[in-house]
Amino acid sequence: MEKIFYGENENQFGELRLPKGDGPHPVAIVIHGGFWRNPFTLELMSEVAEDLTESGFATWNIEYRRTGQEGGGWSGTLTDVAKASDYLNTLAETYPLNLEKVVTIGHSAGGHLATWLAARHRIDRNSELYITEHPLLIHGVISLAGVNDLEMMHGVHHYRDKVLSLEPNNPTAELMGGSPEDMPERYKNASPVELLPLGVQQVLVHGSLDVHVPIGISDHYHREAEGAGDFVKFIELPAAEHFMLTDVNSFAWETIKEEILLLVQH
Repeated sequence: MEKIFYGENENQFGELRLPKGDGPHPVAIVIHGGFWRNPFTLELMSEVAEDLTESGFATWNIEYRRTGQEGGGWSGTLTDVAKASDYLNTLAETYPLNLEKVVTIGHSAGGHLATWLAARHRIDRNSELYITEHPLLIHGVISLAGVNDLEMMHGVHHYRDKVLSLEPNNPTAELMGGSPEDMPERYKNASPVELLPLGVQQVLVHGSLDVHVPIGISDHYHREAEGAGDFVKFIELPAAEHFMLTDVNSFAWETIKEEILLLVQH
């Protein structure tokens, strides 16, 4: 494993792991969740990255600035992930990477970022998130309990806080700098469901027992994406909760790994 910086900030780095063999190797961009917040780090996905590397993938487990950190939130969290993705072009000059077989795999908030990376060619040119005319092309997406509809996730937290008379605690609002009503253009360019069709193969995996990101978000996104003409596979795991999807010793991970291997075969 090699720690490599794609930017100047202490959080703008990734961990590159290479499998055995000469390559060039398919690449998995691995993206952790934690509702885009500090103090959650890429260590959440270390075992996933290690397991995928043993299965023949080069893995680029990326860190990014999160809310609660200087430069995190809008727009740094998203542009960091974009820069980390594009940095594979530089890494491929030194390492045996097959950039025609790059898949993203992210969990929870990382699932949102993984899908959004495949949608960057759909971003408005006047958006702060538009940082290049030629974003790295993504071959396929694996979204694990991904927050692929930011407006819906914002609404879920807003409703919960209201019904339970809680202090506002809305991670989506923190990421976006406000509500969908306050920041419609931001949501339009950062929420994958708003950017459909992506024209990229997508696999959505969600546990029925998830109490952190409702499975309805993946169900809704699946229907919208299919309606827009995308190839999207939705796998509901009846006995799985939120964190089981990144447990490499779980039955859920066996299913997920099969899907990743299938993605790079097409």
